[in-house]
Amino acid sequence: MPVLDGKVAIVTGSARGIGRATAELLAEQGARVVLNDLDRELAKQASDEIAGDTLVHAGDLTTPGFPDELVQHALDAWGQIDILVNNAGYTADAVIHKMTDEAFQRMLEIHSVVPFRMCRAVAPHMREAAKREREQGREVFRKIVNVSSISGTMGNPGQANYASGKAAVVGLTKTLAKEWGQFKINVNAVAFGYIETRLTAANERSNTIEIGGQELQLGIPEELRRMAPMMIPLGRPGTPEEAAGGIFLLCTPWSNYIHGQVLNVTGGQLGGMTS
Repeated sequence: MPVLDGKVAIVTGSARGIGRATAELLAEQGARVVLNDLDRELAKQASDEIAGDTLVHAGDLTTPGFPDELVQHALDAWGQIDILVNNAGYTADAVIHKMTDEAFQRMLEIHSVVPFRMCRAVAPHMREAAKREREQGREVFRKIVNVSSISGTMGNPGQANYASGKAAVVGLTKTLAKEWGQFKINVNAVAFGYIETRLTAANERSNTIEIGGQELQLGIPEELRRMAPMMIPLGRPGTPEEAAGGIFLLCTPWSNYIHGQVLNVTGGQLGGMTS
């Protein structure tokens, strides 16, 4: 029997990259998965290509009320929520003395405020189910995995905004772990190092994302891409599938006693080997 058989999961930012690899792995292991992304067509394509039960609820997570709509979509379809993966995000890099208020605020919104709103939206559905199970003398674990980065735990030049958002989600994770442990809701984070996605691809003209009608440049300079593997003891960047493995671990029964932790998935990247 697949390890996640009978579970319902929401994975944000799941049309491509780490999010898609995570949705695919969870579905492969028996979970019914709701995919979310700004890119409706790409999310639909991912849903069609993933083997297993999947649904799409595309849209902008930073829009007030949208996280509640996403959660309700999962409930209307399958009546429960067992796993929430807060993965959606992007970068808007600049050195701090050239960074705008808007660029700083955007990163806080998507990397900190959105996970907060998603956790708040699932709260009554996870907590009330847990209360009933407690009255019945049953122990059922549910999972929240927040995606952070070693930029948030260690800092990174040119990413004061991104690092601040990713650091904030660690604080959110540890606080929710203290509040929700009594309901057997495991709340953990994964801090990624250098994973091959469009956020770490070359910052070429074609590597952009449109947010709120504004086109933003993604990626990093090619010279930094060439240098980065030298800082990784395993000698190369990770793949989205390897990144998804770290998230998957924290969604399984083998993580039932892992709580309030930050799992570094970095290939041993120097500056990311922290406890």
